Amino acid sequence: MTGRVPEGLRELLAQAAGEGHAPWRTLLKAGDWALLLMAALLVAASYPLLWRGGVADRAIVKRDGQLVTELALNTPRKYEVVGAIGTTVIEVQPGRARVLSDPGPRQYCVQQGWLTRANAVAICAPNHVTLQLSGRSGQNGAYDTLNY
Repeated sequence: MTGRVPEGLRELLAQAAGEGHAPWRTLLKAGDWALLLMAALLVAASYPLLWRGGVADRAIVKRDGQLVTELALNTPRKYEVVGAIGTTVIEVQPGRARVLSDPGPRQYCVQQGWLTRANAVAICAPNHVTLQLSGRSGQNGAYDTLNY
């Protein structure tokens, strides 16, 4: 069997190697394309229906896992939390909240920016402070990682 190519394979290779002919076109039939299109439409249609972020109506601030305060997201204000290495400043605007400043070295929680969806979290790990938004999402934050 040295150098011999079966006849059926030879025809398939010749067809696939034809001028301007893409081999994947011979592998996907019209029904395959219709199925791929229907799957893409189903994913696009289900995304807004299954998104569980919800609308936030309050900010929950914790230090070392203990509740410090809950802030309503309907009034602009700033709130200071003294943590393990300094003071973290939380800023609230209507419908959103953020960590304005933090003494942590890498500023990850500040870079998180404005949080607007329920169950969104900014964690200032070095200072042991967390900011979480809560609201009418219907989940009570039970499975936070499933939202992302």
